[in-house]
Amino acid sequence: MDKRLVNVSVATVWTHYDSAREIDVDAITNPVQIDHWLSKLSYEKRLGLCEDNLVQTQVLFGQEVLVIEEKNGWAHIIVPEQPSSKNELGYPGWIPTCQLKKRPENWNLDTGPVVVVNKPKARLSQKMELSYQTVLPLLRENDQQVIVQTPEGTGILDKKQVVVYESLTARFQGTGSDIVACGKQFLGLPYLWGGMSSYGYDCSGFSYSMCKANGYTIPRDASDQAMAGKAIPLSNIEPGDLLFFAYEEGKGRIHHVGIYYGEGKLLHSPNTGKSIEIIPLAGTIYEKELCAARRYWQETGE
Repeated sequence: MDKRLVNVSVATVWTHYDSAREIDVDAITNPVQIDHWLSKLSYEKRLGLCEDNLVQTQVLFGQEVLVIEEKNGWAHIIVPEQPSSKNELGYPGWIPTCQLKKRPENWNLDTGPVVVVNKPKARLSQKMELSYQTVLPLLRENDQQVIVQTPEGTGILDKKQVVVYESLTARFQGTGSDIVACGKQFLGLPYLWGGMSSYGYDCSGFSYSMCKANGYTIPRDASDQAMAGKAIPLSNIEPGDLLFFAYEEGKGRIHHVGIYYGEGKLLHSPNTGKSIEIIPLAGTIYEKELCAARRYWQETGE
């Protein structure tokens, strides 16, 4: 399979090559206009991304995808960084070929130093706005800036908007409280089905991304997240644990995931039309549907 890099700030991964609607044009061009796209979507059009099974997930600038085939200006791809039961190699879907670039031979995210965006947004060389958790190879740095390799060449980022690691494997591994702290940055951000960026997260994209920000790669979807990690009795949950919710008062299919905030509260991205919030579990439908908890963060002494 051909390895390519995403060369737009956020690439939406569609279910089929013909899934995008006329109103979605700003999300399938290069450069993308994510803010403009989202501002045009009514509640019904946003809901259609889910109800009509149009969107699968999203990938960020510089992320690697594997191309299986191409058709009508679209690439059938797999996202290795997003584990999924849908494909053993990663999350599958379709991306416009104009949003992909051939991976340079000297592209090195595996062993070389990397730069990770750790603010909700960061400006790359005054040309492009990057999402939280965008990862790029570091070329050099000074007191105020980092110079990074990009799919299009080189770029500059403000040091205040990023964190530098010796390698991806040397990334900081946070606690459960760190996962909560990262998530609190996005309170008020509107829910987006398939969302995996600071322009909008869905429920599992939110939990995936906050775990990723703390050095933990977990499955992409809630149903898969509930089958991995460390099972935690509901009586022993701690901040940063993932809580899972199922239909039929917890006995049916899992349909939602959130982050346990502590004090009996849930930090989550609820559903279309709502925004990331912290709510008490007591007396809500979530209290009735709570069915499982999983811990992905490293406990002291482990």
